[in-house]
Amino acid sequence: MAGWTLEEQVGQIVMVGVKTSAPQQSSHDVVASAHVGNVFLQGRSSAGRAKVAGLVHWFTDQVAAGATHGAPMIVATDQEGGLVQTLSGDGFSTIPSALDQGRMSPAALKAASSGWGAELAAVGVTLDLAPVVDVPTAKGAATNAPIGQLGRAYGFTAADVTSHADAFTDGLATAGVAVAPKHFPGLGRVTGNTDAAAGVVDEVTDASSDQVSVFRQEVARGARFVMVGTAEYARLDPGVPAAFSSKIVDGLLRGQLGFHGVVITDDLSAAAQVEAWSPGERAVKAIEAGCDLVLASKDPSVLPAMVQALLDKARADPAFAAAVEQAARRVLAAKGVA
Repeated sequence: MAGWTLEEQVGQIVMVGVKTSAPQQSSHDVVASAHVGNVFLQGRSSAGRAKVAGLVHWFTDQVAAGATHGAPMIVATDQEGGLVQTLSGDGFSTIPSALDQGRMSPAALKAASSGWGAELAAVGVTLDLAPVVDVPTAKGAATNAPIGQLGRAYGFTAADVTSHADAFTDGLATAGVAVAPKHFPGLGRVTGNTDAAAGVVDEVTDASSDQVSVFRQEVARGARFVMVGTAEYARLDPGVPAAFSSKIVDGLLRGQLGFHGVVITDDLSAAAQVEAWSPGERAVKAIEAGCDLVLASKDPSVLPAMVQALLDKARADPAFAAAVEQAARRVLAAKGVA
């Protein structure tokens, strides 16, 4: 990291949301002023390829110019299919839900997702925050608010989820688009949705869970990114949201599963599950736990407070400063810079 300022390092370990329909001034300002090196296209846009490409390249070529130490931006979005598809309109396919994708053969899904990946690459998206690899049970899906109720699971067994997540991943890879399997260590056994409810707790998942086994497979296949969720896990680290848990991130994901890539958080800007902590505390806790990239997607206005808290902590604590540098190194390695 020779030649990188602390401010530039911190900018690499955060990702700010940009509304595809009407980008907020706050997103522009924080990229330019805080060296933010990554953006997330959020909301829903039916404007089509030309408008989205223009928005992406405005951020990557103009707003970020001189702000990111010459490093390229990660441009991410949620393009799962079904109810979770950020980009639509001219130039974008209507993607079926993961549940419907799970009814396709893996070969057919790989072929289809190759086309979906090409659509993302054409507008400058480099990372799809997908596939969802959570495993609800067939009986529990109806009460599983974040995944089962929305048709976001490929199936109800680890084998079905793995085969189709791998096909989706391989299809996008043909277009050069990376993926971030989510939501570690699994949201398939909760009832509440962490975006809208606090106190979401998984009482059953442990290190031997079928949900964790899917992530183990994705890590073994060479996953470059993994998204960690914010639910609490009574059998892994009681009372601590996963994204704030060193036992879950450093101990389980990195230690037991052997993951060496970029750990990105689920949204920490507006999720009800983490509202008890200030935005700055959320960012610091995530990096302390071993995460590399703090996502502030829904409410980009909180990112300056997150950046300031990371800077203040790093200036006061050499161990935390080392964690920031390590996270920045991982992010830059994923970009092909370090």
